[in-house]
Amino acid sequence: MPEIDVARFSNQIDPVLHVWGWEIPVYLFLGGMAAGLMILSSLLSLRASERSPAARWLAFAAPVLVSLGMLALFLDLAHKPYVWRFYLALRWTSPMSWGAWILVVVYPVTLLFGLAALDDAQLVRAVGLLRRVGLDALALRARAWGQGLGRKLAWAHLGTGVALGVYTGILLSTLGARALWSSALLGPLFLVSGLSTGAAFLLLFPVAGGERHFLVRWDLLAIGLEVVILLLVLVGLGTAGAGSREAAGLLLGGRYTAEFWTLVVIAGLAAPALLETLEARFHYRVTAVAPLLVLAGGLALRWIIVAAGQA
Repeated sequence: MPEIDVARFSNQIDPVLHVWGWEIPVYLFLGGMAAGLMILSSLLSLRASERSPAARWLAFAAPVLVSLGMLALFLDLAHKPYVWRFYLALRWTSPMSWGAWILVVVYPVTLLFGLAALDDAQLVRAVGLLRRVGLDALALRARAWGQGLGRKLAWAHLGTGVALGVYTGILLSTLGARALWSSALLGPLFLVSGLSTGAAFLLLFPVAGGERHFLVRWDLLAIGLEVVILLLVLVGLGTAGAGSREAAGLLLGGRYTAEFWTLVVIAGLAAPALLETLEARFHYRVTAVAPLLVLAGGLALRWIIVAAGQA
């Protein structure tokens, strides 16, 4: 009988397969939230009503969230000094290459959109701060250009947000060897989850009453879509091959069942949906409870999917 000796040893594979740590779910969460914030800020801009000062300033939160997410992603890289090589070419068939360029596009689009959204009083404050670093003249020219673009800039901002939100799910779904990540619905799932967390982030700040009502309605819509897509993902996995059924079992009676149902389904979806429905129908102010639950559920969803996909 022939014998085979395996001399391979890798601390990333043996004795257990473990590739991605906490950095990736944090990156996906912050990127998705930034995408949702960009989409909703664009929709608020496209409305005819006047925006509150808080809503105008919050347009600048998107590049901050993306920067924090990219820092987490950078910490995960094995060869950090070579990160610049992502930007030597655009590989059309590589989601990571697309994602790297989308992240770069986010900065000029969001900053231009944010400057164009400022009213005159806010612009004076912003220019006063930028004058200290010699960027005041550039900011004034950028604002004039952004305001000249008008609604075209808002639509470009919205489209960039959609691309960023979908990319965070496609990044996982292209790794078909992982059964839990093989669903094509991960892109839409992470997009609507990002829309929900983006709305929750905005609701933590003193936006105007009409804006708050608008954001609550969008959050409820996103939560409903998220529930439907989650069901479709689980049904798809449960009716596929043995590997996919085993992956679904991790969330339906397996290792991650308790976390998935308590943190994601109950705390992150059902409870905030109930609280926001009460607010929308009976004008009952829920303060920060519902948004914080949505944010915790959005982070838990990505953490569980990344971890379970590697189980």
